[in-house]
Order: sequence, then C-alpha cells, then structure tokens
Amino acid sequence: MDLAQQPGAPVEVAPNAFPTNRSTMCQKGWTSAELLRHPDRLTTPLMRDSRDGELEPVGWDAALDRVAGELRACAQRHGPYAIGVFGGGGLTNEKAYALGKFARVALRTSAIDYNGRFCMSSAATASQRAFGLDRGLPFPLEDIARTGAILLVGSNLVETMAPVMSYFDDQRIAGGKLVVIDPRATVTARRAHVHLQPMRGTDLALANALLHIAIRDGYVDEQFVAQRTSGYSFVEQRVGAYWPDRVERITGVAVDEMRRVVRLLAEAPTAMILTGRGPEQQSKGTDTVQAFINLALALGHAGRPYAGYGCLTGQGNGQGGREHGQKADQLPSYRRIDDPDARRHVAGVWGVDPDDLPGVGRSAWEMLDAMGRDGGVRALLVMGSNVAVCAPDSARVERRLADLDFLVVGDMFLSETASRADVVLPVTQWAEEDGTMTNVEGRVILRRAAMQAPANVRSDLEILEGLAQRLGCGERFPSQPRVVFDELRRASAGGKADYAGITYDRIEGEDGVFWPCPDEGHPGTPRLFLDAFATPDGRARFHAVSHRAAGEEPDDEFPLYLTTGRTLVHYQSGTQTRRVAQLREAEPESFVEMHPVLARRIHVGERDLVGLRTRRGSASARARLTPDIRPDTLFMAFHWGGEGRANLLTNPALDPDSKMSEFKVCAVRIEGVESSPRGAAP
Repeated sequence: MDLAQQPGAPVEVAPNAFPTNRSTMCQKGWTSAELLRHPDRLTTPLMRDSRDGELEPVGWDAALDRVAGELRACAQRHGPYAIGVFGGGGLTNEKAYALGKFARVALRTSAIDYNGRFCMSSAATASQRAFGLDRGLPFPLEDIARTGAILLVGSNLVETMAPVMSYFDDQRIAGGKLVVIDPRATVTARRAHVHLQPMRGTDLALANALLHIAIRDGYVDEQFVAQRTSGYSFVEQRVGAYWPDRVERITGVAVDEMRRVVRLLAEAPTAMILTGRGPEQQSKGTDTVQAFINLALALGHAGRPYAGYGCLTGQGNGQGGREHGQKADQLPSYRRIDDPDARRHVAGVWGVDPDDLPGVGRSAWEMLDAMGRDGGVRALLVMGSNVAVCAPDSARVERRLADLDFLVVGDMFLSETASRADVVLPVTQWAEEDGTMTNVEGRVILRRAAMQAPANVRSDLEILEGLAQRLGCGERFPSQPRVVFDELRRASAGGKADYAGITYDRIEGEDGVFWPCPDEGHPGTPRLFLDAFATPDGRARFHAVSHRAAGEEPDDEFPLYLTTGRTLVHYQSGTQTRRVAQLREAEPESFVEMHPVLARRIHVGERDLVGLRTRRGSASARARLTPDIRPDTLFMAFHWGGEGRANLLTNPALDPDSKMSEFKVCAVRIEGVESSPRGAAP
C-alpha cells in the first residue's frame, strides 16, 4: 500500500535499533502521532481584513499575495530591515537554511534570529571561544557509557531527554560516577553519587572554586595544559580569589562537598563535564559555561577519547538549527556574516553579489523588543516558534506584537502567537515531509515522510518558494528537501559545520553521518579534537572569568528566587503537547514548586492557587509542595500560556556575549493565595 496516496490510512512502523535512542522514546515521542489528525489542526490559510477583524479561511493565493504585498509595502515605507524573520530550533536543516537565505536574499533584511537563542546560545558562544567550534557533544552519546566520571550541571535528563539516560545507567553499571549540580533535587539529581545544591545563579563561583581546589591539591594535568592549551596562567591567577570558604558563603555548598567532587573528577581516568540550560540561561551564561570548560581543560579531560565538555541540546533540531543561518550574525556552516571571505563563498552559492547581503542584525530578544518602534521591525514572519509564550517578559512581547504593522505565522495549530497574526499559514508536520536534522552528537539524520499531508496544507519550503515567486526570486528557492539539502552542502563546504560529503543516501545507509564531513569519501567525524582543537593554533583557550550577581537578586520587595524549566510530559511552549490527551491529563495546568517550610511560613497548601509577581508582571499557578527545592526558590515550568505563563515573570536581562536572556534567575514574591479544597482532583 502506498501510504503517500492514503492520507487516512493507519501507519505501521517497524522498530529500528537506531544507535542514538536505542529504539526508545519518551512520552512525547510515542504520543506525537495523535497530533497528525488532531481536530485543532490548521488545514487552510487564515486571514483577517483588519487588526480588529476575525481570522477567516482563505485560499493560498489570497494568503500569499497578501503576505508578499505587505512585506513589499513595509520595505518601501521603512526599508528592508523593517521586515523581521523569527525561526525555530525544531525546523529541519533544509528549512533553517532556506529561512536564513530567504531573509538575506528575498527580503534583504538583517533582522533574523530564532528561538534557539533562548536555549543553547551561551554554551555555543563559550565553545566557540574555547575550542573554536560549537557542536553540542564533541563525541557520540555511546562514549558517555565508557567515561569514568560525569559532572552534569543544570540538567534534569530523566525528564527532558529520557532516552539518553540509558547511557548514564550503563556508565554507572560500569563503575562510573555521576555528580549533579542543580538547585533542585530532581529525579536526575537523586540518581547521582553526589548532588550539589547551590543557590540560584552562583554556578560560576562554584566552578571557579572547584578549579581553585584542583590547583591547590595538585590535580592539574600540567602536560596537557602546556601542550594543548593557552591562557592558563591568567585563569590560575583569577581563581586564586575563589578560596573554598568564601565560595561556600556565596553558594551554600559545603567545602567538603566541593573537595569530594574535585577528587572524583580528577582521579577518574576520563571524565566529562556536561551543561544544560541551568548555567546557560543566565545573564552571565557564557562565562559560567567557560568556567566549567576551564575546569575540564585544567584536569586534562578534553581532546581525548571518552572525555570532554559538552552541551546537552534541548530542541528537536537544536544543533542543526543553529548551524545554517538562522542567527542574526551567521551564514551557513557557522560562517560569520561580517567575514568577507564567508560572504563571498555563500553569495557565490546563492548567485548574488556579496555586497548585497545584509550585515549583522539584532539578536532574538533585541529584535522582539524593538518591534513596532522606530528603527525596529514593523512586519514579522514567524516559522517554528511561539514567541508569545517562549520569550522572556512575554507581556511586553505581546504588546510589541500588537504594535506591528503586519504579522504572519506558519504553524500547525493556532498558537498564542498565531492567534494574533494577520495571516496564518498551515504547515506540514514531521510525518508528512522529508528532511534532515542534526542531533546533539553532530550526527545528521534523515526523517522520511510516512504519510500525505492534508490536501490544503503546505510545507515551510513550499511557502518560502511561493513568497519568493511573488517577490521576484522564486527560481532561487526550490521546495524539494533533497534539492535544498544539496545546496546546503555546497554552502557549508569548507566551513566549521561542513556537510559537503553528506548525502541522503549516505545518511540512510549509515544511520546518520557526523559532521564535519568534507567529501563523500570521508567517514565523518564522531569524535572531535583528538589531534587538535579548531582554533588557528590548534590549542584550546582558557579564559579568566569572574562571578557576578544575577541581573536581579531577591530583596525586601521581592524576597525569593524564581527559576524555570521543563517537565517530563510537555515540550517548549506546549502548543503541541497540551493538545495530546494523555500528556494533558498527566500535567493539566501550570504549577509552582515550593519547599514545605516556605509554604508553612506563607500559609500555602498543596494545590492552592498562588499569585506570583516580579518587576515585569504577574502570573498564577497551583502550588506543588516538595522538599526537592531550596526554601528560598520557586520553580515554574514554561509550557503553558494564559495566566499560568512562567515567562510573564522572567527577566530579559541579556548575556553580553551570547545575548541569552536570564530565564533561570529573577526575584519574585508571593502575592495572594486562593485556597484549594484539600484532596481536590487536578
């Protein structure tokens, strides 16, 4: 039976022992098919005649004509940089590449960024700075099972990347040790040999103290430092000020526990340091990650098998999504858009004059915050993101969206952002299209269509092709994924993320291919840096970094910390997972975790409706009492819209290097409690 010709037919899938997830999926994966024919699915373009009008079904020609006309008119009134493009880390490599090209070639705007700026950008910046290259893991996941010790910082993998935990289980069975740093005693932290529970926003001081102890106790790998790194002496001087007793007062972590962790890492034959969003989503996230990289380098746990620093990428294509041109300062393959050689190479592939390419644009938050303002974006195209929920200080983002002259959103469902759009374009889902994605290991994988999309739904590539035709450059934007991928290969050739030797046939035949892979005879590169780091002299770079306060600390008016994160059953802004019955029933509404000691002091009971306020706004959520969190800290997941939206509260304060917003730390107060009948069902 040809499934492509039978859109209503059931799809049978045989198990495949894929080397990354070992045939396992999390709950979000095994329930995702429910969304393919969900009653809320968008199956026709929607358009409103005026900002106060209702969204009404229209044909594709009318919708695309309207979009192209509005974008053209905006450029004529305000210049091309007044048109913005906002992408997502869930787009395939082909879509991410085409979206970046569309912004620079069809729209000729510098105003493009994506939601991955809110996820991995601090780790990416620190990795580029230290190693000359950003790939989530510089080794395959299977190496985790074979390393002696792991320091996991700010990641609750049991809930956020459940299939990956099998490698950690194997590591433990083989006698390896796991250390977790997290202010919450998460399920992952409870499985660790050592759990350090620092005060929110003090990870950098803790990392410097760990290196201070390593130096003092003679654990530095002096041969590795001398032969394969530079800049160590400056770091050695800097961390001299981070004596353990002082850092215990800053972090709340006991000196003996710090020493124990250093000893575990230093005495292990190999070790890895892995970071998640915890240390990264801070206004000092780049420096915090760098401090942990410094520790790995000093101990000699880098550039050798079964060792190294890695970032645990969060989104479905979080790795590939940041490689090929969605970021405001990048062209494909991590090429800098302000590098003349990079501009010449990519312009040659695109068939345009290098001088016609725009320069560096604003980062994600900076672009969103300038919407509707003089010199800012006046018309916005959104693909693969729900900025009204995922961006910090989201009430301000809502106001900025309302200030736009025109908003167009491509989505599968009417998300909180799409519901505010002038035009909504229905797009295909994962099972309805071919495309490649790049996982956390740097393994490029191929996702094949299993069924036909609804008749009136189009892929993002088809939408970009249709808009480009109306803007006079349709021949430059093919909609066939394989054709786009082959062009991506040429654009990436010679770059840091070199896909030139990767083909659809190779990916399918080899269960994925690791980049860099410069030609079709190359085997791919599962393990980076074994001979040299990707810097001009081949040496990894130490950088001296100093602890500083968060952008906002608790005070008398806002006496508690607020931090945000994910839950097991939901994902990102929840646009999809909140529509899956099994997931919605498991976590039906927004909640706020607090310690029972704090709850008693402020007279809050389990499932009471708690009002929360920060300097940006207010939200409400059901109380969930747990001893797993510090008494000075509240935790909210960010998967819900409405009054339970965590990002109504978060601080957009930016890391100066990565332009990451400070999702993990802000000051909050409890403002009102509505008691819930004890024992009431959720």
